[in-house]
Amino acid sequence: MSGLTVAHRAALAALIGQAPDDMLAKLSSVAAALPGERALELRAMLAEETRERARRGFVFAPLLPMFRPRADGVEAVAFPAAVLPRLWQAAAAREPALLPKLDQDSPVAVAVADRICLAAAAAVRDRPALIWPPELAPDGRERGLTDLAAALDLAHLARRGLPSLDVWLKRPDGDQIAELRLLLKDCADVHLDGAQRVLEMLFRHLDDAVLILRILTQSSCSSEQETFLSASELSGFVERLIAGVDLRVARIAGFRPGSDLAAVETVIDDLTWCANVLGELDVTLTLNPLSLWGKSVRDARVSLSAQLSTFLRAADRAVDKALPLESIQISGRMTRKAPQLTAPVQGETVQAARNLLKLVGAVRGPASTFGAESDRKRLVESLTVRLSDYAEQALLLINDGEATDPVNALRLVELSARCLDLIDARPVARTVRRRAAVAGAAKSSGASLSSRAA
Repeated sequence: MSGLTVAHRAALAALIGQAPDDMLAKLSSVAAALPGERALELRAMLAEETRERARRGFVFAPLLPMFRPRADGVEAVAFPAAVLPRLWQAAAAREPALLPKLDQDSPVAVAVADRICLAAAAAVRDRPALIWPPELAPDGRERGLTDLAAALDLAHLARRGLPSLDVWLKRPDGDQIAELRLLLKDCADVHLDGAQRVLEMLFRHLDDAVLILRILTQSSCSSEQETFLSASELSGFVERLIAGVDLRVARIAGFRPGSDLAAVETVIDDLTWCANVLGELDVTLTLNPLSLWGKSVRDARVSLSAQLSTFLRAADRAVDKALPLESIQISGRMTRKAPQLTAPVQGETVQAARNLLKLVGAVRGPASTFGAESDRKRLVESLTVRLSDYAEQALLLINDGEATDPVNALRLVELSARCLDLIDARPVARTVRRRAAVAGAAKSSGASLSSRAA
C-alpha cells in the first residue's frame, strides 16, 4: 500500500498543527490502532508534533500564559495565540542542533531553553513580519512586539523565579523576600522597566489576580503604603484590580432576578471575586480613605452592600410568590392561611425564587465582607421556619384528604425541601422529605386498598 502523498502530508500537517493539545492526544490514541503504511506515517507526524509542543512548552514556559486571555478578564499583557507557533519555528530554526537537549531532564535543558528564548527575542526584532504578520491583530502590534521581545529577554529570570512563586504568596522568610528583591534587581539590570515586566509575567501565572498584591508588598519595604505604590510603575496592578471590581459592580447592579440560572451564577462569582479583591486590598495595602483608590474601594463596598440587601429582599418576596398561601374557612367567618396546593411547581416565578435562594445560600463570604451577613442570616432563619411550616401544613392537608390534587401537593412539598437545600438548611430538608415519603406511601397504599375493595 502506498504511503501518504505530498498533498496529504501538507493537509495533515496543517490540521495537526491547529489541533488543541487534548485533541492531539486523542488523535494519537486513535492512530495507534490503525493499520497500514499511511497510519504509520500519520503516527510519526503526530509523535513529531507532540515532541515539538513539549519542547516549545518547556522553552516558553515563563511566557505561555501570555498567549491566552485571563479567565477573570482582568487586563494583562497578552499576545495572539497564532504568534506562538511562528515564534517557536523561528527560534528553533536558529538553534536546531540544541533541540534534542531539551528532551533531557537536566540543567543543560534549562540552559538551552534560556538560549533559545534569547534567539527568539532576536527573531522578533529581526523579522517581526514573520513572527507577527501586520494583518494579525494590528491594533497594538508595535507595542506587542516590543513587549514580546522584552519578555523573551527576561524569560531566564522569570524561569528562575517561578519555582518560588508559591512561597512568595504565603509567608516568606527574610531570605525568600531577599531572593525576590534580588530577582527584580537583576531584571532591572536587563531592562529599565524589567522589574515591572517580570512581575507581569508572574501575574499571568496566577489564576487569582488579586494574589499579585502579596508579591508587590514583598518587593519593597515601602510597597505596603499607598503613597509609594500609587506613584510607582507598579500602580497599574492595583488600578487593574479596582477596574475589575468596578466592572463587576456595574454588572451586578444590572442584574434582574429571573429564570436564567447562568445569570445568577455569574452574579455569585462576581460577588465572590469582589469580596476576595477588596478583602486582600484591606490586608495588604494601607489605603487613604480620601485618595482615588480609597474612594473607589469605599464606593464599591457601599454599592455591593446595597445590592446584596436588595437581593435578600427580593428572595423573601420570591418565596411568597412561588409557594403562595390562600385563605381557607375554619368555622363560620373564621379563616386561616394555608398552602395553595394547586399552585404550579414550574415556571418563571418558581425558577426565579430558586435562583435567588441559591444566591442567598452561596454568598455567605461576600455578605460578611460587605456587612450584610447578619441580614442574610436572619433571612435564612426566617425562611427555614416558613418553608418547614409550609411543608408541614401541606402534608397535614394531604394526610387529611383535603388536597384536590395530592400529586401536585407533594411536588410543592418537594419544592419547599429544595428551597431549604438552597439556603443550606439540609437537615430540615431531609426531615421534610422523610415526612413526604411517608405521606406519599400512605396515599399509594390507600389508593391500592380502595381499588381492591371496588
